[in-house]
Order: sequence, then structure tokens, then C-alpha cells
Amino acid sequence: MARVTTNLWFNTEGLDAAEFYVSVFPNSEIRTIHYYRSAGPGPVGSVFLVDFVLDGQDYTAINGGPHHEFNDAISLLINCADQAEVDYYWEKLTDGGQEMQCGWLKDRFGVSWQVVPTAPLADMMSDPDEDRTFRAMQAMFGMKKLDIAALRAAADGM
Repeated sequence: MARVTTNLWFNTEGLDAAEFYVSVFPNSEIRTIHYYRSAGPGPVGSVFLVDFVLDGQDYTAINGGPHHEFNDAISLLINCADQAEVDYYWEKLTDGGQEMQCGWLKDRFGVSWQVVPTAPLADMMSDPDEDRTFRAMQAMFGMKKLDIAALRAAADGM
């Protein structure tokens, strides 16, 4: 059966990125490292592809050169159970990276991530009381790292 694997294009930092991500996420590992051979286009013996797993999800990092750069048109979403998970992933992934609005960040390699408290945020965004949803959304727009308590307080009009 076919499986989808996210392929991340790096200039030359694919192995560094994979090692970093594997250190951040539980149940993760680097599976295979492939090296350029005489067929190129990279220097012989340099890292070409890195196959790795982040908490059960397959990824491949390719060192394909400077032809493509990451942008916000695609991001990796981390569904967090609680504030402690939000705080953990935010701290790890913003180290050397850039905080952005509404729970988004760019890590040190330029990959965009969304660090989201799944259940609390989903409950607030689908609340039948549109005023609660509006207040929670307005609060979220003013945040970088999402703060569950502050979102709930805003939804409650506090």
C-alpha cells in the first residue's frame, strides 16, 4: 500500500536537521543515510538523502543545493495535548529560529511549524457561541506561542 513521506529540501544541512528533529521528538530515529556518488550532482561522499522517522511519521531530507527555500506555504503541525507540550516544542524549535504569530515558528533550518494545543483550541474555535470564538481568535492573533489559559480567559470574556 502506498504511503506518503514528507520530503524536505535542504541546501546541505539535511543530516543536521534530521539529527536535531530526532533529538526533539520521542520515538524517532534516523533510518538511512545515502551519500552522493559519482553520478552527482553533489560532491562524492557528501550526504544526499536522510531517511528518518519522527514519532512514527516518515520523512526524507534531501541535500539538493540552494535551488529551493522553505516558505510558509507549507508547515508541519504538532498537535499538543497540553500547555507543557506546547512549551516544550516551542522552546526546542525556536532555539536558533524565529517566533511567528498564532503558534507558528520557523526553526533554525527555515522549516515552518505550528505548535497547537489541539483539543482546547478546537473546542474554542468550534464553540456554538460565536462571541466566545471571536474573543479566542482575537487573543490568538496577538500571541506568538499559544497560551491555553489566556485563550480560555479571552473566550470567557475575562
